[in-house]
Order: sequence, then structure tokens, then C-alpha cells
Amino acid sequence: MFLDEVKIFVRSGDGGNGLVAFRREKYVPKGGPAGGDGGRGANVVFIVDEGLRTFMDYRYQKKFVAPNGENGMSKGMHGRKSKDLYLKVPPGTVIRDTDTGEVLADLVEHNQEVVVARGGRGGRGNCRFATPSNPAPEIAENGEPGEERNLTLELKLMADVGLVGFPSVGKSTLLSITSKAKPKIADYHFTTLAPNLGVVETKDNRSFVMADLPGLIEGASQGVGLGHQFLRHIERTKVIVHIIDMSATDGRDPYEDYKIINQELLEYNMRLLERPQVVVANKMDIPVASENLEHFKNKLKEDGEEVEIVEISAFTRTNIDNLLYKVGDILDSTDPNTLYELDTEEETMENRVLYKHKPKDETFKITRDDTGAYVVSGPGIERAFLMTDFNRDASIRRFAQQMRSMGVDDALRERGCKNGDIVKILKGEFEFVE
Repeated sequence: MFLDEVKIFVRSGDGGNGLVAFRREKYVPKGGPAGGDGGRGANVVFIVDEGLRTFMDYRYQKKFVAPNGENGMSKGMHGRKSKDLYLKVPPGTVIRDTDTGEVLADLVEHNQEVVVARGGRGGRGNCRFATPSNPAPEIAENGEPGEERNLTLELKLMADVGLVGFPSVGKSTLLSITSKAKPKIADYHFTTLAPNLGVVETKDNRSFVMADLPGLIEGASQGVGLGHQFLRHIERTKVIVHIIDMSATDGRDPYEDYKIINQELLEYNMRLLERPQVVVANKMDIPVASENLEHFKNKLKEDGEEVEIVEISAFTRTNIDNLLYKVGDILDSTDPNTLYELDTEEETMENRVLYKHKPKDETFKITRDDTGAYVVSGPGIERAFLMTDFNRDASIRRFAQQMRSMGVDDALRERGCKNGDIVKILKGEFEFVE
């Protein structure tokens, strides 16, 4: 089964908790704090494996959770950091955040990596909090929680040449006779449901990857039929081979077919028509095809289009070598570093991974729940809450100081919070004390 789009959930590992401990060695006076830091949680990393072609590994398993870091230990020993969780994807994978639509990475090269969820840092042990005024602190942090993300993985095939055209014009037949690929071929009308790849080798020892892509129909750019599922795969091809059935066996007009396909490419993204395109007149072994070809050329002249047409018969294998030579010449003259980013509304992500600096978000908001309690929410205050060990008075006092420094106390007073009122943060409840 060819699977080219999946949605999954990933979660990086939590950091290990710091430890409160003290040295009690017999001949060491005033031993002091000895609690170690927790280890870092594991990152979730996608890595490209050129041996993969689909997302079959993600068909059944949709949830991936990285291991947590190890807790800190006594004698100042830090916890072990966890090994990163690596998830393999085929080349041509675009990773998006499902919730925001942001493109996180566009992976096209073997072993290219991207970190999509960073592991939480380990909590600090009480060794870290020793000061001249407090040489024996009883404060330690819990580990920072890991990141959670819903992701959409999209595959855009990495092929040099893409075969486009209406269903049953001979795309699969052409691929089968020029490579060792075995796409489904039959004497009745149907459309290929999944792309097929084949390595084509010409008689002058040049080779390239050709993709037989699902047949287009009118309205595909708006999602009709296979729609965007097809057009996504044509984006990365360097050359488009546009195959037209000149025998008009279905009663269609070859020139209308030609215009419809190009219009769908244009409406999907106008830069697709900037790609080198080879127009192929197929099924020329059928007598009526020559007459249709002449009519086709006249229509092109009337519209002022100068298009070179390669005449072939995939059934009798006529002129196939000349077609492959022409495609090979175009590929040889095409700059391999030319990048095509077809969605003009997105930031260019082709062939690279973009990491953005994201400052800590210390903003928060205060709401009221059904019981009248004040509910404080926000990334910064929630992170501080989760990293506080509420079993120790010193840690609780430190958390109260953090709330004051972030301006939470003043904001609560402005909302009308008074002494004794209930304040909630995540699953915790507190009494507001002036």
C-alpha cells in the first residue's frame, strides 16, 4: 500500500527531577548539599532514510513518546540524559504542525534530521541553590515537562520526471517498457491510484527516476478526484512529460485534454508551468491518430503556442528511445540546485530545516470558573508550577516568589482577588494571602 499522508502525535521526554540531599561523611565537617540534577528528557527527531518510499511504519502506530530523563542522585551525581527517539521517514517528507499549519521541516536528503519536540531540561538539585546566606538549601526542581505536538507528514515524491495526463493515456505502459517497474496495466479504462516509481536507463548510459502519477481530471486543483494527492507529487519533479492520447479513443478532444491538464497545473500553482515540459503524442499506431495530431498542431498555431511534440507508440515501442534522449538532455541542462517552492504563501523550506528562536512566553491570563475561583493559565506560570516540588516548604516559598516576580499577584488583585479567595493553576488550588 502506498501511504503518502499520515497524522501522528509525538511527545518528548520530561526532564528528570533534581534531588535534595546532604553529605554526611565522617571526616568532612559541614558537608553541605549534595543533591544532583536530573537528566535531560529525550528529543523526538525525524531522520531521512532513502530506503523508504511510503509512511507504512505510521499506518497503525500513531503515538510516539520519548523516554524521560533520569532523576538526580546523592553525592552530587546527575541523572543520565535519555537517548533521543529517532523516527525514520522517506526523502521528500514535509512535516507540518497539525494545529497551527506551520511547516516545521522539508526533508529531502539522506540522513537529514529535524528535532520536532525538544526534551525537557532536568530539574536542579539543591547543590545549585546554595548561597552564602543559605548554605544548606532544601530546594530542588522537578524536571521540565516535554513538548507535545500533533504532526501531519506529507510525502512529495523525489522523482526526476513526472508523467501527467488524463487516465488511460498510456503513462503506466510507458513506465513499464522503460524501466523494471510493474504498474497495473489493463485493456479497460481505469486510473492509477498510487504513484509508481521506476529507474529509467537510456542506451547512452544515462539514468533518471520516472514517476507514473495518478491521472488528472478536470477540477483536480480544487480537490476533485485524487486532486491535491496527485498534484503534491508533481511539485518536486524536474521535468514534466505530458502524455496525450492522439487516438481520442474515449471521444475526447486531444487539444482540450492538453489545455485542461495545463490549466489544472496552473491553478494548483502557476510555477508548475515554468517547469520544462515534454509534450508526447501517444498511440500513434492507430490510424486516426495522425489526423488528430495535425488538427492538434493547427490549434496550437492558432493560439500562438510553439510546442515541440514527440510522437510515440507505447504499445509498439516506437520512438521511445528518442523520447528518453530528449528527457535526458533536458535533465542534463537543468540546474540540480534549482529549488521550486510552489506555495507562495509559505516561507521557503525547500531542502533545509529552519529552527526559530522562541523566547520564553511569560504571559498569562486570569479567568473565573463556575465555583468563583480565579484560574491562572499561561505557558510560563504552568511550567514553573510543574517544576515545583510542593512537598517542601522552601520550594513552595520559591514558587510564591516566582509568581510575584511574574506579576501574577498584582494581576489577581486588579481582578478583585481578596485574602482567602481560591486560586487555581492546572490541578493545584491555593488560598490567596495578602
